[in-house]
Amino acid sequence: MFGSAARAHYAPAGARYRSVDVSTRIEGASPHRLVAILYEELLTRMSVLKGALGGGDATRRNDSHARVLAIIAALNTGLDHDKGGDVAGLLATLYAETGRLVGLAVRDRDVTPLDDARGIIADVATAWDQIR
Repeated sequence: MFGSAARAHYAPAGARYRSVDVSTRIEGASPHRLVAILYEELLTRMSVLKGALGGGDATRRNDSHARVLAIIAALNTGLDHDKGGDVAGLLATLYAETGRLVGLAVRDRDVTPLDDARGIIADVATAWDQIR
């Protein structure tokens, strides 16, 4: 519907809106909800990365790749291995595998490993949403 020139023109406004949206969702959120927001953002950023890989947009690919890795790192850093025990260890392993698959996807410009990584995170996010 909109050409690339129109998308480029409105991209800064879209980015500001998205930043406000995320900030609004974070304010007052419980720790459980904050993790859910990270999963949502990770899945969104993985979708953007997939589009960038398919479209050959190096700038968007690099930005999305960095954001995906930052969110994975945040999720991994937030694990409490003392209280979480085996579950925290399993999540750390899943996050490491997700990061590895994302790296392969970017290196090879192949969305298949990215789809696999997205599937892992989608499963974890679904399980997380069921905990209340």
